Amino acid sequence: MTNDKGILIRNIYYMLAYAFQELRHNNYAEIAGEEFEEIHDLFAEILIRGISFQLKQGLHRAYVSHRESSTTLHGKLDMNESMHHKLNRSGKIAYEYDELSEDNLFNQIIVSTTNILMKHSNVKREKKMELKRLMLFFANVNTIDVRNIRWNTLRFDRNSKNYRMLLYICYFIIDGMLLTTEDGQYKVREFSDDHMSRLYERFVLEYFKKHHPETNARAAQIEWNIIKEESTTNILPIMQTDILLTFGERTLIIDTKYYGRTMQYHYDKATIHSQNINQIQAYVYNYDVGHTGNVDGMLLYAKTQESITPDGKVTHHDGNMFYFKTLDLCADFKKICKQLDAIVVHEKISSQRTDGSKVINT
Repeated sequence: MTNDKGILIRNIYYMLAYAFQELRHNNYAEIAGEEFEEIHDLFAEILIRGISFQLKQGLHRAYVSHRESSTTLHGKLDMNESMHHKLNRSGKIAYEYDELSEDNLFNQIIVSTTNILMKHSNVKREKKMELKRLMLFFANVNTIDVRNIRWNTLRFDRNSKNYRMLLYICYFIIDGMLLTTEDGQYKVREFSDDHMSRLYERFVLEYFKKHHPETNARAAQIEWNIIKEESTTNILPIMQTDILLTFGERTLIIDTKYYGRTMQYHYDKATIHSQNINQIQAYVYNYDVGHTGNVDGMLLYAKTQESITPDGKVTHHDGNMFYFKTLDLCADFKKICKQLDAIVVHEKISSQRTDGSKVINT
């Protein structure tokens, strides 16, 4: 998607650092000074540092349920299995008990993710060796089929909160790299635009949250501006914004876009994808219930290798502004930050120019 792969990978680390704040602490910050030619090498380094830090804190231990049968009871009676033993005249009783163990789901995910990453050809040999060395400390932990992980059921408490970022990174690695073959073996694929899109979206949101808290940056749902009592259907889709910023009476709704191609072409004329326009218009017009003109929309694209990239604005008759901006993720990260800061500065100036409910364009 972009020309300068090395800079892009470094910027991916910065985006991850915003998406996962823990990457800003402990020994992760040193990663920013390293050079990475492959995204998988970056993931390996993050795991190495994260696992090393966790080993110093101690591996998470959780109660794991076991089922056994013997002549004496050592836990909670398993009535059904005990009846089965009685019918077979084995003289045994079945029971369940909980044991505090390192062989729990959190550690199993880390081991399984590491094993997958170590098989990738783009991870350097020295990093594979370091990951292999770290896995020696997980000798009592089994691997699992990562396709069966129910990520939405993971819960973190005071004793396991340090695992939150590590497991998020594992999810990011697995969800972005894993592909199964017909024989049931794992192999990895290239990091996809789909997963970069989600990272790009979360990075922009977290950047505004951290550096511009006055905007109350959030990902908000927008209600349809309809008369519900007179409507005969409830199958309208949910309008979920990527980013919603507020500036006094004004609001800016941002929809991030990360595509291999940002423009569509008709008779050699480049235009913005119509579905993107329709989407941001739906957000703005339904949020601006009173047609005040105080709600603006923005499509924020990641720069591609195309010669023409979105950059400009249009103004609706009600005063709503629609912006089309492009961020070059292969630029120096400070330049990316300046571009994001400029969005806030521009909207603040626009909010100061508001006269009643309309914007005075200059």
